[in-house]
Amino acid sequence: MNEYEHEPVRGLPEKLPPGESIVWQGEPLWRVMATRVFHTRTLGVYFSLLILLHFGSRLLAGATLGSALVSASWQLGLAGATMAILSLMAYLYARSTVYTLTDRRLVMRFGVAVPMMVNIPLDTVESAALREFGDGSGDIALTPMPGTRMSYWTLWPNARPWHFGRVKPMLRCVPRAQTVAARLAGLVAADGAETTPKPTSVQPVRPDRGMVHADSQVAVAS
Repeated sequence: MNEYEHEPVRGLPEKLPPGESIVWQGEPLWRVMATRVFHTRTLGVYFSLLILLHFGSRLLAGATLGSALVSASWQLGLAGATMAILSLMAYLYARSTVYTLTDRRLVMRFGVAVPMMVNIPLDTVESAALREFGDGSGDIALTPMPGTRMSYWTLWPNARPWHFGRVKPMLRCVPRAQTVAARLAGLVAADGAETTPKPTSVQPVRPDRGMVHADSQVAVAS
């Protein structure tokens, strides 16, 4: 058994009301999350440099090759344990997260120790922005309408990093991110079509501009 077996529909707290349908459902890729969210690759390089520096300093100090290896072994063990823990956390977070996009809202189900669900009506979304990675996965950040309050620490890691003032929910490390972003942009634009038509195409931007927002348009950073 697990904490989500009571769900009437996977990733949702209850069955969808009549007239509402699921457009897309997915979850983060745990290996991408380990690299992008928990920074295992960066830490791996950092630990490697520390171990090499320690090993080299021992040799320069006159230690034998064997003693230098023994001296560096505890650092290697610490690095391995740290990387294993972070990879496990990425796996658990990814496995416990489900993103469900309907034609009316986005539902985020996440949480390892304390499972949570967050409903984001599409009519409260001002814009979306895509940051695509080389493997086709990516992060999709949503900018809520002014006055919409959300807790950064409640949403983490499903929040755009370092945006504490105006918290922006984020779909993290989703596969085929550009396709998902285009669907989301189309739904947001359709939701606001009764007032002012909005563009829905996925537009490329310069890499140095990062994640760029346009009104109900998905901007892609290469």
